[in-house]
Amino acid sequence: MSVVTRYAPSPTGALHIGGARTALFNWAFARHQGGSFLLRFEDTDQARSTRESEEAVLEALSWLGLDYDPVPGFEDIPRQSERLERYREAIEGLLATGAAYRCTCTVEELEAARRAAREARRQPGYNGTCRNKEIGPEPGRPFCVRLRTPEDGLTRWNDLNAGPSGEDISQLDDFIMLRSDGTPVYHLAVVVDDHDMGITHVIRGREHMTSTPRQLLLYRALGFEPPQFAHVPLLVEAGGKKLSKRHESMSVQSYRDRGFAPEAVLNFIARLGWSHSDLEIFTKEELVKLFTLAGVGRSPSQVHNDKLLWLNQHYIKSLPMPTLLSHAHRFLEAEAGGPLRVEPQLERLIDLLRERSKTFMEMASLARFYLVDALELEPKAARKYLTARMAQPLRELRDAFAVLPEWTQESLRGAFDAVIERHQLKLGQLAQPVRVAVVGGPASPGIFETLEILGRERSLARIDAALTRIGSSAQD
Repeated sequence: MSVVTRYAPSPTGALHIGGARTALFNWAFARHQGGSFLLRFEDTDQARSTRESEEAVLEALSWLGLDYDPVPGFEDIPRQSERLERYREAIEGLLATGAAYRCTCTVEELEAARRAAREARRQPGYNGTCRNKEIGPEPGRPFCVRLRTPEDGLTRWNDLNAGPSGEDISQLDDFIMLRSDGTPVYHLAVVVDDHDMGITHVIRGREHMTSTPRQLLLYRALGFEPPQFAHVPLLVEAGGKKLSKRHESMSVQSYRDRGFAPEAVLNFIARLGWSHSDLEIFTKEELVKLFTLAGVGRSPSQVHNDKLLWLNQHYIKSLPMPTLLSHAHRFLEAEAGGPLRVEPQLERLIDLLRERSKTFMEMASLARFYLVDALELEPKAARKYLTARMAQPLRELRDAFAVLPEWTQESLRGAFDAVIERHQLKLGQLAQPVRVAVVGGPASPGIFETLEILGRERSLARIDAALTRIGSSAQD
């Protein structure tokens, strides 16, 4: 039997890291088994589902590199909102066999029954008022459709992650499958969808375990073979608190927009609950080769962003230059304030900044001195290093720079050495004022490499501006 998994998000916002992990586990399991990974949208919540959210999910999956296969029998990605007739067909089949019945109980009647059950210390489920009334298709008042829960049935299963799972059938009431407005509930739609799409394995979050017994009853009532289930542990914050799905900073788009590489985010998400020996860093191809459900732990996984920063810095250091530039380009353009053409000198600078950057946003910020013409100096650094005492050495260095026959690291070092010797300075005492003048702050790659990359004309202009600033400060 060929393995078929699926990811079925509700398109109500950006792709949260928890949803991304579900998608990744399903994708990796299917690809490891040589099977299919399908995508559908569970959009029956029309009040919150939007096409914009669908696009956000597709964009995030594409950015992570998670491809999906066509769903047999569908021209496009299936949407539950477009399959209502199929769900009603399934309901009619259940009504015809007596596995389901119509219920005309009002909200007030249901609440009164629940209240009475609580007072009698009974489980406050549906009390079966309409179970044997044999209500027809036109009862003259609003009705829903409920499953006639059998006295015995399969409500337990051997979970591929959690082990033996489920609950006693006596704990389940006659639950609703079709609402009074004619829309199906989640349980029915997901069972019909998974059957129609040939899903063999359902890998989802542990929070869905309470739904599985009801879905198993629906599989039996509809005459469908159920898939195998794997309910993976929850994601929690570093302190153990459940991770909120509404936390905007935990979306895939947020990680992308803060300057993380897709390779790092994919690696990070995969390690949220899954492991293989002591392996921490792996490619997408290695994940496919190694991934098994046996490698998924049973305990909640803590989300540590410092781990992601560590991974991201690793990938920034090791990615091929074309890939690195592709990831960094939008952040470089944001710092430059417009379209940017990558020249050899900028490429050299980016290569130098690999070791200093944890994110592409940080890399672009460090490269700002090269990307802009008008440079703003950090006030604190300017006050500390651009002092009257350094005016003369800085001016002599500027004049030496102006007549260098070649603008190379070697010639720049020679100019520095001469000024340092005349004024009995250490390299750092002269390099830091120069760095602040040409970069805007006290941190950059090596000063000779920085000057060489920036070029003679821009370096001289910025040192001139610094000297003017020193002169103005002295007069004040």
